[in-house]
Amino acid sequence: MINMIQNAKDQVAAVVEQAYKSAIEHGQLSAAESEIRGNVEVPKDTRNGDYTSNFALAGAKALKMNPRALAQLLVDNLVLDGTYFSKVEIAGPGFLNFTVNDKWYGEVLSAVESEGMDYGTSDMGHGERVMVEFVSANPTGPMTIGNARGGVLGDTLASVLSKTGHNVWREFYVNDAGNQVDKFGRSIEARYLQILYGEDKVEFPEDGYHGLDIVEMAQRIYDRDGDKYKDTPSAERQQIFAEFGVPYNIELMKQHLKRYRINFDEWFLESSLHNSGYVAETVDLLSQGGHTYEKDGALWLRNTDFGAEKDECLRRSNGFYTYYAVDIAYHRNKFIERKFDRVIDVWGADHHGHAIRFKASMTDPVLGIDANKLDFLIMQMVRLVRDGETVKVSKRTGKALTLNDLLDEISVDACRFFFNAKPDTHLEFDLGLAVREDSENPVYYVQYAHARICSLLKMMATENVSVVPMENVDVSVLEDEAARDLIKQISLYPEELRLAARDYDPSRINRYLITLAARFHKFYNADRIKGESEHVMNARLKLADTVRSVLENGLDVIGVTAPDHM
Repeated sequence: MINMIQNAKDQVAAVVEQAYKSAIEHGQLSAAESEIRGNVEVPKDTRNGDYTSNFALAGAKALKMNPRALAQLLVDNLVLDGTYFSKVEIAGPGFLNFTVNDKWYGEVLSAVESEGMDYGTSDMGHGERVMVEFVSANPTGPMTIGNARGGVLGDTLASVLSKTGHNVWREFYVNDAGNQVDKFGRSIEARYLQILYGEDKVEFPEDGYHGLDIVEMAQRIYDRDGDKYKDTPSAERQQIFAEFGVPYNIELMKQHLKRYRINFDEWFLESSLHNSGYVAETVDLLSQGGHTYEKDGALWLRNTDFGAEKDECLRRSNGFYTYYAVDIAYHRNKFIERKFDRVIDVWGADHHGHAIRFKASMTDPVLGIDANKLDFLIMQMVRLVRDGETVKVSKRTGKALTLNDLLDEISVDACRFFFNAKPDTHLEFDLGLAVREDSENPVYYVQYAHARICSLLKMMATENVSVVPMENVDVSVLEDEAARDLIKQISLYPEELRLAARDYDPSRINRYLITLAARFHKFYNADRIKGESEHVMNARLKLADTVRSVLENGLDVIGVTAPDHM
């Protein structure tokens, strides 16, 4: 749980505060009437310093002084002995710029050595129980490319939250009840009867599922049972087919997601909410709270009472509960019955409006839910391209491209890396780029850096040279810009994990890894390792091995392998 960025910031704040108190003790300053609160930041341009404090600017008004004059008094009273800093300089209107020393660089490398794959972890979440619900595709057909993106974003966000001290639960919500399942049964029935009597003899429902997967499902049933259901009443036959098809598709989804390196803690069935009476109970609760009304035989939630732009139907005139009512019951189950502290739903861009209205519904006091504990990660659409052309069908099957088809064509590593792009931007997934083995392909570029280090270690081992512990490393020889920039990048990893968790943006890890790989390649090309004097060789090899460890760590978070050769 070592964060050398935060440690340095805390130390800057402490030494500046001590310098301020020292100036008061020496009679150089009078204490301000109120507390002076300065900030410590990492400047964008670190050529003039690695950390900067605006304490003098913040305190100038309170002390009625020129900020540069105050800054000079602070510098005169600063004690840097034993700290992470070699010097401090005054810049601009009164900023204090601190430059880190060998002690700080050494402790960055020591932190990775001591923590290994735990490097970057924190207790930011304080054990908060967080459910991340993602994918949740209808079990009436194969998973789409949108599901593929949502799967990676949800899974990687869950990993990031786990790394930062949250108790994370991954959940897939299975819509195994309602209109879509009824339509699924009717669609299979029509294809089954077409097998028996011919396509021209049986009309397919216009609103049915027209995919070839339905044809294959009907054929599967026919191959197993023949014409057994020829004389079965239609409603019963549809139910039988749906009860066969839904579990079959769920199992297929599990297999495909496992191939995609995604495993859920629970596959929660919508039907369980209906069968237990929980949906009816939740709707009754809303009615008792006085926020529902009847119109044309249907029951409506007065969602405008909670700031939404329109009311929502909870129960249709035919007595069936709407998806909206079931969703409220499901989320009540998450918070009230299973007592999650926070819930994050990963939804597509087409659900943005629904998310806003739904969050308004969660403020109904009768539900007993803190709506601020419900969050959404809304992801934008995906466009697959090859040679500049939009791709919608599989080269192998000629059918609409599904997640499993994509994994037949592109490696899981590439899919996970590419789909873990910034959620709030449209993603153009270049299939040609994803299979290239050069520096233009970002996942290849990052993995190559890891493999390059592994090859280096193996080569050095043939000459009886191994990575030494930090106590035997002379950090002072890592003094050139390439080496120091690389160590600074290593130090950023805990902060990137923290920000990825805070902002629900797991794509920060992708960007971090690309930069780390780039800085390693620059260092490796600038600083020779083999053939150098022993203390230089040891220090540079230690730095390379530290990069290897952090690359493996970051790739593991996003579910991508770290190969030892390529």
